[in-house]
Parts: sequence; C-alpha cells; structure tokens
Amino acid sequence: MNNTAEILDLGINCLIEQLGVVNAEQFISTLVREKSDYTKWRRQYFDHVAPEEFHQAAIAHAKEHPLFL
Repeated sequence: MNNTAEILDLGINCLIEQLGVVNAEQFISTLVREKSDYTKWRRQYFDHVAPEEFHQAAIAHAKEHPLFL
C-alpha cells in the first residue's frame, strides 16, 4: 500500500500528465478554494452511468493498468 506522500506524488504526476502543469495547478487550487463535496460532485457523473457500463469500464481499466503488489 502507498503512503500519503506516494499517493500525492502519483496524483500530481497524473494531473500534470493529463492537464499540463498550469491546468493541474488550477485544478488543485479550485478544489481547495471551493470546499466542494467530492462525493456529490462525482455523483453528477456516475448517477448517469449504468452499473454494467461502469463494471465493463472498470474491467477494461484494470486490464490496461494492472497493479503490481
């Protein structure tokens, strides 16, 4: 299992890879500033995804990104 520092490092690297440095910083500052409820925010997306669609996407993601324990 990853410790907090490792998770933060992985997270920021993912954000930078996908968004670039400037947009990654903007994303983080928006989350901090808005004090939003992450669960409610994500439900806006996931409430519209059928369980089978979510399941298939999770399987595909796991195949593309295997965990090495």
